[in-house]
Amino acid sequence: MLYSRIEGEGKPLVILHGFLGTSDNWKSLAGQYAAEGYQVHALDMRNHGRSFHSQESTYEAMAEDIQGYVEHHGLKSFDLIGHSMGGKIAMFYAVAHPGWIDKLVVADIGTKYYKPHHQDILLALNEVDFSVKPSRSDVEAIIKKHLGDDQGTIQFLMKNLYWVEPGQLGFRMNLPVLTQKIENIGQALPRDAVFSKPTLFLRGGDSRYVKDEDMPQIREHFPKAVFATIKDAGHWLHAEKPKEFFDATLYFLKQ
Repeated sequence: MLYSRIEGEGKPLVILHGFLGTSDNWKSLAGQYAAEGYQVHALDMRNHGRSFHSQESTYEAMAEDIQGYVEHHGLKSFDLIGHSMGGKIAMFYAVAHPGWIDKLVVADIGTKYYKPHHQDILLALNEVDFSVKPSRSDVEAIIKKHLGDDQGTIQFLMKNLYWVEPGQLGFRMNLPVLTQKIENIGQALPRDAVFSKPTLFLRGGDSRYVKDEDMPQIREHFPKAVFATIKDAGHWLHAEKPKEFFDATLYFLKQ
């Protein structure tokens, strides 16, 4: 069973994080949704955070993880939000199990295939040798060597660190499998996949993940899709512009 952070009472709202993220990334927004009458379920996907590790890392498998979770918690008729990898998982889930969802929000990811583009991040993470018992600052220095002054990404990655035991740090995610199976993260939605319920595609104005020319293909899969853009936000739009992200998603969900 997937690990989750559950908060609030009311209509179920399931939130899916992006690649190398965790449910903790959504802690602030989850509290805001809960205050608006939702029971928020922020999940850790397989091979991420506190959820189980597996040699299988496909969107089909992750979509079925969600189905197992919602069946266990009796969450039929829920809303679903996913960012980046989480948005692609949400799409795979929606087309496989449309009867369980009311509304879908996909944050800054499209239906198309994406070439692997996390090589620098994976190289940095794999360079950390935990056998020498590095400190948090040692780990941060190694990551910074590869990512430069990208403090947002560095701090995001550092959230994966935890104390395995006193004096011994480690990464929560299953780094070997995520590195080996990185090609799967770019997988396109199957050509004949369709979800006919209301769907919001929310993108960052400074991001290149969802382009204007992608919209016709998205509408083939999601005929009731609506599109919105958060100005001056990049790929991490929910972290860069949390108020705008919250306002846009809540307006869509409450309609």
